Amino acid sequence: MGNARLHSIHIHPVKAFRSVPLTEVVVEPWGPAGDRRWMLIDDGGRVVTQRQQPRLATAAAELSPGGGVRLSVPGTEPLTVPVPRAGTTITVELFDDKVEALPADDPAVREWCRDRFGTGYRLVHLDDPATRRRIDPAYAEPGDTVTFADGYPLLLTTTASLDALNSLIAAGDHAHEGPLPMNRFRPNLVVAGTGAWAEDDWERIAVGEVAFRVAKPSGRCVVTTTDQHTARRGREPLHSLARHRRHGGRLLFGQNLIPLTTGTVRTGDPVRVLARRTARP
Repeated sequence: MGNARLHSIHIHPVKAFRSVPLTEVVVEPWGPAGDRRWMLIDDGGRVVTQRQQPRLATAAAELSPGGGVRLSVPGTEPLTVPVPRAGTTITVELFDDKVEALPADDPAVREWCRDRFGTGYRLVHLDDPATRRRIDPAYAEPGDTVTFADGYPLLLTTTASLDALNSLIAAGDHAHEGPLPMNRFRPNLVVAGTGAWAEDDWERIAVGEVAFRVAKPSGRCVVTTTDQHTARRGREPLHSLARHRRHGGRLLFGQNLIPLTTGTVRTGDPVRVLARRTARP
């Protein structure tokens, strides 16, 4: 671990859209600044992700001043969406959670979403991440909150574990699908300079000046089988994870983090293990 360092940083301004690489980011109590503060919902108020719409992988969102986003899809005109004015929130369903969010109800926004993704789709913004959504209390402290991320403020992966997984894929039944890039796993922080699966042992870490609690391993879903450039799906990595990284009903890759402190992390920052788990998941 002496040479472990932060290899890359990624945020997703709109949940399920393509990731945005950064060289530094401010870590807030609920995650990286600008990460997953926006998401699409259907006409029933339910979140829409690449699970239902793999073509969201081809959509991009860049942060604009004030917290707005510039949306784009290849071959179409982009659209800049400002943060909605404070007003009446709507209740949206994000997996098992019900969350209050501000709708971006400008007709141009609805038309843009409809033309690219389907009738009835709407864009919503998380106006107050400090209060709107609590983290599962089984893995969090009272008051811990999260944005529109799947469940935790940050996701960490390591380059060594991806290399190990790609070796398993190469030796398996679907070798032609590999090697897979890291963007299949949609992490926020990617760490280099560790051993394969070293992150399974971590309980608390520091990345540069910011400390994190390692809440739990990340159970992976069909999104990891989706090519983040073409939106085509295959069998990997779930086939290999099911054979080699299954714990109970979950297929594991990466670790979910909760910030213990705030501050700025930068690529190249050292990564230190502050405490280790007594048993692997």
